[in-house]
Amino acid sequence: TLFRSMPLDDDIISMELPEFYRDYFLGGDQRWISTVAKAVDLMDSLFGPFENTYGIGRCSKMTYDIWRELVEDNSDEKRKRPKVGHIFLIDRDVDYVTPLCSQVVYEGLMDDIFKIKCGSVEFGPEITSSDRSIKVLLNSQDKIFNQIRNEHFSNVFGFLSQKARNLQTQYDKRQGMDVKQIRTFVAQELKGLKQEHRLLSLHIGACEFIMKRKTKQDFQELLKTEHSILEGLDIRESTIFIEEHINRQVSPIESLRLMCLLSITENGLLPKDYRSLKTQYLQSYGPDRKS
Repeated sequence: TLFRSMPLDDDIISMELPEFYRDYFLGGDQRWISTVAKAVDLMDSLFGPFENTYGIGRCSKMTYDIWRELVEDNSDEKRKRPKVGHIFLIDRDVDYVTPLCSQVVYEGLMDDIFKIKCGSVEFGPEITSSDRSIKVLLNSQDKIFNQIRNEHFSNVFGFLSQKARNLQTQYDKRQGMDVKQIRTFVAQELKGLKQEHRLLSLHIGACEFIMKRKTKQDFQELLKTEHSILEGLDIRESTIFIEEHINRQVSPIESLRLMCLLSITENGLLPKDYRSLKTQYLQSYGPDRKS
């Protein structure tokens, strides 16, 4: 049977279907819609019945119709008191702008750089300061991550520095303890402090890696250009920035993302701009990128 949903955190459940967008929105393949409807029905049986349903988009409408058929087929089942009152179904093509904008919070940048998969990320030797890679689960159980996941990246280093000082203070309080106090400290606190220290080291390493990568990409100028594109200002200057981005071969994905953002917000590119950007992109990154 197909795995329908995966709890990634206390309040996040994901179907983890990255192929859905490609198959439906690009290929017109509707095979996953019934799978989504069954997942909604499962959520309805666990936390519903949902009192109000809202949807935007053709895919959402089809999902809703299939789900209601499933509900009617199981209408004899006894339902519990609802824990969730509302459900919102929104097609991805309702808003392409948001996913094309740069991430600025810690969790978003973690996904940009390290690619979060099924709620976990793999840190390589450059982060672990060892000869091996490790997988780390990113959820609210990681107390350090939970405190910084939604913070603007510019605030994260300050928090981690303060956390390191607090942790050192907790370690230092062992000084002057008698044997009984040390035994209690080891039994009740030391294990937790070591775990916190391990996670703190990993997040500091990840922050340093992200900072180096974004500094290389001239992140502040990138954000400035995105803001101009979103506001519809200085489009010529934004196009020039994208051309420079391409010619410097900073990142093929970043360059393509910027071109898509410009095209969507401007309701398409001028033919001469499209031809120019396409030619420069292929010359810079190679013809294999055309596919």
